[in-house]
Amino acid sequence: MALRNAVLAALLEGEASGYDLAKGFDASVANFWMATPQQLYRELDRMESEGLIEARVVQQERRPNKRLFSLTAAGLEALASFTSGPAKPTAIRDELMVKVYALDMGDADAVRVAITERLEGARAKLAHYERIGARLLDGRAEDEYLASAERVGPYLTLLGGRAFERAIIDWAERALLVLEQRASATR
Repeated sequence: MALRNAVLAALLEGEASGYDLAKGFDASVANFWMATPQQLYRELDRMESEGLIEARVVQQERRPNKRLFSLTAAGLEALASFTSGPAKPTAIRDELMVKVYALDMGDADAVRVAITERLEGARAKLAHYERIGARLLDGRAEDEYLASAERVGPYLTLLGGRAFERAIIDWAERALLVLEQRASATR
């Protein structure tokens, strides 16, 4: 998937500046797509030149003018075309998993620390996703939200992000338990 598709999807939320998009990625598509601000700004320029998005300049006092981007008809068409095609399978490239695989010949303590850090990161991310979910639901039951929400895609991707982080938590807790049991057995 190209960054442009993630940007098009993010712009479904409405008009946004490059800064807003970079910041907003954390609360929307960052669950499944990451980009640096530099990559994002380059892509916005390309997308504008291709007619997928348009920008309007907002004059600001004491600050540089900002450009607000919105989807064009061509951008909506490109997004519809993207959603109609098959999704490529996900390929996992995770340095930690290589370290875990090799831990029997490596530094088991360092790997244990790395797993603990991953566990803490997953717990923090899950808590972040829970806050986003609460904000989306805004006091409503999930069924009520899904029946009345204008868009359910953001919530469904949030569910995927939550499931992913829970799986990381389950794996990391189990891995640490196994490592602790092995360490105890050799004492």
